[in-house]
Amino acid sequence: MVQAPTLKTKFKEEITPALIKEFSYKSVMQVPKLKKIVLNQGVGRAIADKKLIEVAQAELTAIAGQKAIQTLSKKDISNFKLRKKMPIGIKVTLRNDRMYEFLDRLVSVALPRTRDFHGIENKLDGRGNYTMGITEQIVFPEIDIDKIHSILGMEITFVTSANTDEEGFALLKSFGLPFKKNNKK
Repeated sequence: MVQAPTLKTKFKEEITPALIKEFSYKSVMQVPKLKKIVLNQGVGRAIADKKLIEVAQAELTAIAGQKAIQTLSKKDISNFKLRKKMPIGIKVTLRNDRMYEFLDRLVSVALPRTRDFHGIENKLDGRGNYTMGITEQIVFPEIDIDKIHSILGMEITFVTSANTDEEGFALLKSFGLPFKKNNKK
């Protein structure tokens, strides 16, 4: 029998009842859920060096535990020496068990390894979704520092079924994302 990820069981047993109580939902189906996590890496330097996109794709595949795909340019931009359908980035969309396993590794291992880490910003997009940036891919333990060619950052987007930022923030906070305590506006 395959064991469910710890965050998935925590969501069912602890987070769902807490959110029902906090927002006084009438049904379990009203509780916001984490739909997917999207990892996105822009590799603009791949225009000059084609090997860079393949190395970045292999690294993101190792981090996510799922094969990363290349994103292609949509237009010709002569100032950047960019042609249509050239690979300029990579992305992975995680759902279900892989999503929960990645979130667990992100919260418990990767974010604490970040230099000068004081928490992540708590600005959601207005629909309960959250995007954060990581400046170095070496915070993930799957990456061997000795084999790194260049330091690349990435965006991590958490897509929820929440209707408001308050619901999305409460959901992500209960999963253990370390938001900053006092955010000066």
